[in-house]
Amino acid sequence: MTAELFCRGLTKYLGGRPILQALDLDVKAGEVVSLLGASGSGKTTLLRCIAGLMDPDAGTITLDGKTVFGDTQTVPAEKRRIGMVFQDYALWPHMTVAGNLSFALQSQNLTAGEIRSRVEHALELARLVPLRDRHPSELSGGQQQRVAIARCIAARPSLMLFDEPLSNLDAALREDMRTEMMDLVRHEGLTVVYVTHDQSEAMAVSDRIAVMRNGILAQFASPQELYDRPANAFVAGFIGGFSALPMVEFATGDGYLVIRPEDARPADVTSDMILTGRITARAFQGRCWRLTLEIGNTRVKIDWPSDVSVGQTLSFSLPSDRRLIVNH
Repeated sequence: MTAELFCRGLTKYLGGRPILQALDLDVKAGEVVSLLGASGSGKTTLLRCIAGLMDPDAGTITLDGKTVFGDTQTVPAEKRRIGMVFQDYALWPHMTVAGNLSFALQSQNLTAGEIRSRVEHALELARLVPLRDRHPSELSGGQQQRVAIARCIAARPSLMLFDEPLSNLDAALREDMRTEMMDLVRHEGLTVVYVTHDQSEAMAVSDRIAVMRNGILAQFASPQELYDRPANAFVAGFIGGFSALPMVEFATGDGYLVIRPEDARPADVTSDMILTGRITARAFQGRCWRLTLEIGNTRVKIDWPSDVSVGQTLSFSLPSDRRLIVNH
């Protein structure tokens, strides 16, 4: 059975520096939530606190209606019913696929029949039945990742944690594996917290995304809401290749103009907003060219229908209904 997760006021210091700052996070039962942020934003520290691999300095963590960390008690990691998938899969090299799945179950006081039933279910779900007698060294990276996920599913966790699970795979395999992985967890209705620094990956897997900055949540919303309405310039700069152009460039005051690359249009003399910059980089994207322009002291990325030369000056406009002003 999946569970809700509540984190309240989580605070953690490392080396005297605040890594988590009175952070609150709610995850609904059966929901997939990604923690998205740059290195040092606190996302992995938060994941380790939830898992029980690290104790916060303050705050509470409640899972399935039970406090697993608080002022009066701390539930050990092995008793939290949490499954965790790491970057390196952490498989036992001397055990077969089936052995890796069954080993962790042997400490749960389950009958041999129940262990066998859980292992068979997980093998079938992850399409690993033909590979059940192979060792990890005989598997591809994607197959090893499926074993790591199947091992968690066999343990029937109330919560699954993923820590950059696809970072060791090449780009082509990463997308296929991401689809397979989410099909597995959604089929089982599992509650998931997923750590990544890749915004496209977070957008693809999540019901909601927690964008982290310096140990706090800069914004916690659905992928579409983050894309359409970033809360501030930091979030806008982290999502979708957006650019945040200071409004001071227009001598119109505070705030930032969010520029989504796909919103740029050839300059229209009837437009009330025409932007001009010098092209500093260009890259062919297939359907268009991705240009980087310098406007004042800011670099702005736009999509353009034709090739242009680096060093050239270019003017473009933004449709009025695609303009968004945010604060810092």
